[in-house]
Amino acid sequence: VYHARKFQKIEGFFKKFKNGAYKKAFFGASILAVLIFFFPTLFGEGYESIKTLSNANPQILLENTLLDEYKSNEWVLLLFVGITMLLKVYATGLTLGSGGNGGNFAPSLFVGSYLGFFVAKFFNILGVGKELPVGNFTIVGMAGILSGLFHAPLTAIFLIGEITGGYNLMVPLMIVSSISFAVSKRFETHSMDVKHLADKGDVFTSDKDKNILSNIDILSHINSEYKTVRPEDKLDSLVEYLTNSRQEVFPVVNAKNELIGIIDFEDLKPIVFNSFRLKYTTIPEVMKPPLDVISYEDGMEVVMEKFENAHLEQLPVTKNGKYFGFISKVHVLETYRKKLKEMVIE
Repeated sequence: VYHARKFQKIEGFFKKFKNGAYKKAFFGASILAVLIFFFPTLFGEGYESIKTLSNANPQILLENTLLDEYKSNEWVLLLFVGITMLLKVYATGLTLGSGGNGGNFAPSLFVGSYLGFFVAKFFNILGVGKELPVGNFTIVGMAGILSGLFHAPLTAIFLIGEITGGYNLMVPLMIVSSISFAVSKRFETHSMDVKHLADKGDVFTSDKDKNILSNIDILSHINSEYKTVRPEDKLDSLVEYLTNSRQEVFPVVNAKNELIGIIDFEDLKPIVFNSFRLKYTTIPEVMKPPLDVISYEDGMEVVMEKFENAHLEQLPVTKNGKYFGFISKVHVLETYRKKLKEMVIE
């Protein structure tokens, strides 16, 4: 759960970069270089360090690090393994988020082996009960993390059993994989690879409302023909336009076409019949900031949540920071009802 949620946050952070791939690559590589300098085992896919943990000399991990002189201290080794395990998700997220190639399969094995080693070594150092087999815990830990991240307990059981030759651990593999899957499923409905697709509506889920909304195209519901207003425009000219138009909401944009405010017809009513106020009131005095703004890239589920929170019938849409149009809640609900009717008929 920790690995999946942290990875999603890092991935979301890199999506905010709008100035090209080079800036992302430089930022990600810089932080990654610092992490690898202090924790060299974060470099690469991690298979070598997994084998090192399984053998009798895990102290080798501390070689070529700032902790080399303390490699005989088991508590230092345990601390190093624990911190490395927690930082692996950041290394993976930075690599993929900044444009690198890879996935989460190898990192899941890395984290699992480190977690298994950490648990076994911790209790062995404390001297609680019998000596725990560190190698076996390393193998079982890989199955647990793989099962939890990808919601694939059977795959984890047989894959780890096959690549490690640990079929004599079949029962522990089954127990750990099942528990890991159940816990992960409790906190994360979808697996790590499917979650971002489900959030965008690219895959069907058991949520029927979400499935219908994911089939509604946001572009077809954006009205880009609304008259826009500039801050320096005269208010009386806007009122004159109102007499021949059904438009009730007016976006106020600056010279860069950035949305800076909204004028609602209801806000103009006290001014319309007062010629003095109409003449001397400026656009900035009557406009107000939008309660919420819809992004061109938002899914329809997000759009409906924003309508619900704002308690408005129309909301402005922006694209790349520029004003793009308006979406009507009524229009969206009409399409929703049509989609629902089609689903019932089918």
